[in-house]
Amino acid sequence: MAALTLKAAGLLDIDTGEIVRPGILRIEDDRIVGVGGAPSGEVVDLGDLVLVPGLMDMEVNLLMGGRGETGLASSVKDDPALRMLRAVGNARRTLRAGFTTVRNLGLFVKTGGYLLDVALGKAIDAGWIDGPRIVPAGHAITPTGGHLDPTMFAAFAPDVLHLTLEEGIANGVDEVRKAVRYQIKHGAQLIKICVSGGVMSLTGAPGAQHYSDEELRAIVDEAHRRGLKVAAHTHGADAVKHAVAAGIDCIEHGFLIDDEAIDLMVENGTWLVPTTRLADAMDVSKADPALQAKAAEMFPKARTSVLAAYKAGVKIAVGTDAPAIPHGRNADELVALVERGLPPLDVLKAATTNAAELIGVQDRGRLAEGLLADVIGVPGDPVQDITVTRDVRFVMKGGRIHVQK
Repeated sequence: MAALTLKAAGLLDIDTGEIVRPGILRIEDDRIVGVGGAPSGEVVDLGDLVLVPGLMDMEVNLLMGGRGETGLASSVKDDPALRMLRAVGNARRTLRAGFTTVRNLGLFVKTGGYLLDVALGKAIDAGWIDGPRIVPAGHAITPTGGHLDPTMFAAFAPDVLHLTLEEGIANGVDEVRKAVRYQIKHGAQLIKICVSGGVMSLTGAPGAQHYSDEELRAIVDEAHRRGLKVAAHTHGADAVKHAVAAGIDCIEHGFLIDDEAIDLMVENGTWLVPTTRLADAMDVSKADPALQAKAAEMFPKARTSVLAAYKAGVKIAVGTDAPAIPHGRNADELVALVERGLPPLDVLKAATTNAAELIGVQDRGRLAEGLLADVIGVPGDPVQDITVTRDVRFVMKGGRIHVQK
């Protein structure tokens, strides 16, 4: 790939929050080879835009949602090929929104054991389709009747939508170990599990712990011995405490955490991906009355718990739980975090440098020499106005331009 230079009004130094003017980035192949100085090679003039590191979303489900999905009916109607084709559109929308890296956190659909997010990521890496880099979790691992057991999202009869251990339904220490090993064997780069109930499933109290401590420790042991982190869907404060004690690396959602759970997370360096925007954006008006009642209890707490965690020093990374937020609207989570009271620069770090740390990479998250040329352009300073991240007008991933408006 020929050398080129991106020339813009400014670029964001993510470490200081300053806008460096003008914004000059020199690109060769998939890397940034220079910041500032004289342009070289082809010059791409981006006018008044401000360059920002490619954003990252640490909780998406690209195989779910999107155009044509019919809600719960899709669980029993859509075969893996249809899901994959729909995911192509979801991946493209996510990239065009400025999100160049995502964690795909766990399939909980019928796939016959195939890890579709692994395949999707390989297709993107090969250049067959456009999309963000994917850190795949394969199938979410959950106990029978747990929140991520798909049959708990509707009152399915016992013989409808039978899922196997390979598809993530695992009970007891031996089975959870085997389930983890299966995901790793077929390409998972992290493990996603269900520790507590949730809002949109018929699992009883949303904060109740689903896996035993013994099962949690076995899952963590299997994953960590192979160098993989564990992300856990967890809402209840007690469930969070047990997850942290078991060595879980990252809590997803954490809507009901209390001060004690927050202190334990700080002490253990446990991450939080708060997905707070869905508390405003998720429409539960047509849901089962029991689910509406859970939402009424949890969503107000979700709007305050993230600020308490931030103030205490919990490490936070941005995640949307898309399609809880529609694919392509991922930046709404950044706006929501600022609305909750987090400083805009720290929110931007949560979507860049923090996210890179969470997934264990050092080749992205900043606009710096030697890093991947993952760059977006927005019409203004996002530290002063975080909403400009909703209006991405330029997207480059790995030195290739995907959007230029």
